[in-house]
Formats: sequence, structure tokens, C-alpha cells
Amino acid sequence: MQIISQAIIEPMNQQIKSEFTASAQYVAIAVYFDDEGLPDLAGFFYRQAEEERMHGMKFVRFMLDAGVKPTMPATAELRNSFNSAADAVQYALEQEVRVTNEINNLVTIAKENHDHTSENFLQWFINEQVEEVSSMTSLLQTIKHAGASLLLVEDYVRRVAAAPAEGEAGE
Repeated sequence: MQIISQAIIEPMNQQIKSEFTASAQYVAIAVYFDDEGLPDLAGFFYRQAEEERMHGMKFVRFMLDAGVKPTMPATAELRNSFNSAADAVQYALEQEVRVTNEINNLVTIAKENHDHTSENFLQWFINEQVEEVSSMTSLLQTIKHAGASLLLVEDYVRRVAAAPAEGEAGE
């Protein structure tokens, strides 16, 4: 039995496409950094790719649990070449802002249709997008401050990856 609004089904299917496209796009960005000999930046984006895939799977699982069979779409066209590290991260930031807007639109649809189940589910994504945009913004600022010395950015990414996540015990 379907327990979510009919109006949100197609937009959620589109969000699945967006999340899986973001995952593939992050692999493309990781490959750019790998090819440039920047393994920490590559690793950061490979991890981001896995996280975006997990986001897509959250939507798939939610829809199935809510009694709706999701449609598995093909991903959108990807960008595979970048002019610089800043260009690649700027593109990633723009992607995160776009996804944030998409999530906000889903929340609006849920609210308009009194779909409290979907609205509650989407709250996690709202918080996640704040973190994603902040992370990409910080990385882009670091790249701009480092200038030509991307090894400083590699060190930054390595330190951030080794730091305990918020809420974890750092003892």
C-alpha cells in the first residue's frame, strides 16, 4: 500500500537520477585528481561518490518501504575534463547547490500535499546538504588560498579525512 503522495513520486524518481549522476560525476572528478597525481583529493572525491550513491539508495529504499516502486533512470551526461583543481571543485560545489535546491523542492511538494512521511524522510537530506555545501566551499577556498601549491591542499584533505567526525569521541 502506497503511503506517500502521488505528487512526489516522479520528483523522487528524478532525485534518484540526480543522486546517481552526482555519484558518477564525483568519480569523474576523482579520476581528474588521480590523473594529476593528487591521491588525497582523488580519495576525497571517490568517498564523495560512494556517499552520493548511498543517498540515491536511501531514496530507493524509502520509496520501496512506502509502497512505491522507484524507476531506475540513466544518469545525465557527465563532465570529464577540468581546467584546474579549482574548476573541478567549483563544479562540485555548483552540483551540491543544485541538489540542495532539488531537495528543497521535494520538501515543498511534500508540504503542499500534506505528505508528512516524505517530509520527515527529507529532513535528513536538508541537514546533509548543509554539510555538503560547507565542505565543498571550504575545499574551494583552500584551493584558492593555496594557489599553485596543491600539495598544501593534499595535506589539508588528509588532515580533514583523519579528523574525527562530528559527534565522535576524539579520545
